[in-house]
Amino acid sequence: MKNILNRCLMPVAFGAFALLMTHSVCADTLTTMKEELDRAFESLQSQEVPPYFLSYEITEDVTASVVGGFGEVTSESSGVSRYLDIDLRVGDYSLDNTHPRQGGGFGFNFEPPTSIAIENEEALKAILWYRTDAKYKAALTQFTNVQSDVQSTVEADDKSGDFSEAPASEYVMEREELVADTSLWSEKIQQYTRPFAEAEFVQDNTASINGDVETRWFVNTDGSKIMLSRPFYRMVIQATTKAEDGMVLNLVKTFEANSPEQLLDDEKVLLAVNNMINNLEELRTAPLVDPYTGPAILSGRASGVFFHEILGHRLEGHRQKGVDEGQTFRKQIGQQVLPETFSVIFDPNIKTYANVELSGTYMYDNEGVRGQRVVAIENGILKGFLMSRSPIEGYPVSNGHGRKNYGNSVVARQSNLIVEVADAYSPEELEALLLERVREQGKEFGLYFDDITGGFTMTGRTMPNAFNVTPVMVYRIYSDGRKELVRGVDLIGTPLTTFSRIEAGATDFQVFNGMCGAESGWVPVSAVSPSILVSQIEVQKADASRDIPPILPSPVSKPGDQSIRLFGEH
Repeated sequence: MKNILNRCLMPVAFGAFALLMTHSVCADTLTTMKEELDRAFESLQSQEVPPYFLSYEITEDVTASVVGGFGEVTSESSGVSRYLDIDLRVGDYSLDNTHPRQGGGFGFNFEPPTSIAIENEEALKAILWYRTDAKYKAALTQFTNVQSDVQSTVEADDKSGDFSEAPASEYVMEREELVADTSLWSEKIQQYTRPFAEAEFVQDNTASINGDVETRWFVNTDGSKIMLSRPFYRMVIQATTKAEDGMVLNLVKTFEANSPEQLLDDEKVLLAVNNMINNLEELRTAPLVDPYTGPAILSGRASGVFFHEILGHRLEGHRQKGVDEGQTFRKQIGQQVLPETFSVIFDPNIKTYANVELSGTYMYDNEGVRGQRVVAIENGILKGFLMSRSPIEGYPVSNGHGRKNYGNSVVARQSNLIVEVADAYSPEELEALLLERVREQGKEFGLYFDDITGGFTMTGRTMPNAFNVTPVMVYRIYSDGRKELVRGVDLIGTPLTTFSRIEAGATDFQVFNGMCGAESGWVPVSAVSPSILVSQIEVQKADASRDIPPILPSPVSKPGDQSIRLFGEH
């Protein structure tokens, strides 16, 4: 088995390429990994402090990308990368080298990822041997430091161990190919970004079409042998303009699919481009919002980000245990945290919702545990947490939410967040309820958050336990029903107060797909949620540039100077 794979990248004519790897090659890679894992683990048992657990994970990304803007292509790239991650633990399940140390933080060894080759069996085994030896020596030092810390600190409130047992899993799937017709992608980039070149107020425009097939090989001393392969195609279109007062206004639209054919829907994309251009033009002259508290509606996409940032991160298991964490929900199991009409489920097994593919889908997590459906909140009552193999009191085992990107250590992370609402209102009824709250509170208007690009939340104790999400399309809704686009607003607050203000949900579910960054790197996630009414929210002024708009006139003719027709106009 000298040459497991002689050539993995095979060129295809006319600017397209595909990576081809047979099923037997993947199986051989797993076999080689398992053989070296067993050999290393058995050999280290003769040491004075032997490891009690060992796992190898190899992550391969086969990628292609085309980037451009204003009707032109600026770059094309493709590549193959493979990285090795090793989890080696000394001690036992109750206390090992990953135990959080005094001063906060986990005992994990964060280090640059190790590049690895899998074409040759001996080369693969040599890298595994060398990195395992280094990992074992580092683990010994870590464990010595952990033992010293334990002797010099008071007993933790949560007395659960550092690791949990998990059943062995065996699953090997067919390897997916990356299909990337870069000539076609270039034509689409030109087609989709050309309208931005015809809008004189657009100062910056970029678009990218990216293809990625991620393949993971995983083995551990529990007996697990897993090979997973998933294609992922994504297009991001971004455009920027500037208001007369210097505020930079940026809109981003993303599209995700499991195949290029599903991604490149001309009618859908060009309609979105047209809407972006129109929205940017309206935002330039929209009034600024002053700090405000009062009732608001968040659209399905906006509430998806809202629940992900404000609720989802606080349901991740390790946040109930870390001494530096705010532990928002640690003592609230069985208590009402949302209205009784709301339930929140996390399910990595759901692939699509309303024909939209969900990014947070996976079969097995990065610890080899099958992804499970978790009912976190049922009828407003908190029922449980997202768990990796790091246990907490009352939750001794994983439910398949241990996730990471390569080069990072696993922690509990979100998957597909699904908000369910009983006795839901129609969108029109929800808006009528908003106006009722506006009048009751003596407000001039309420707010409607149509779209949100993202945000961040702080869950630790050393800073305010708060959140900040970034809306891009916000409207005032006046008591007479009139709507007015506004700009320059951030949605802020603290979690428990905000949750207590959620009143009702609608029937208009929407999907938000995105990438979430946290301790274990960037992972794909999804949120499915309806529009919701919050009786009182708080907004603050967004950060704003004071640079004046461009002095030089745009080289693009203004509308009216010549015939410029965008998609959808006749």
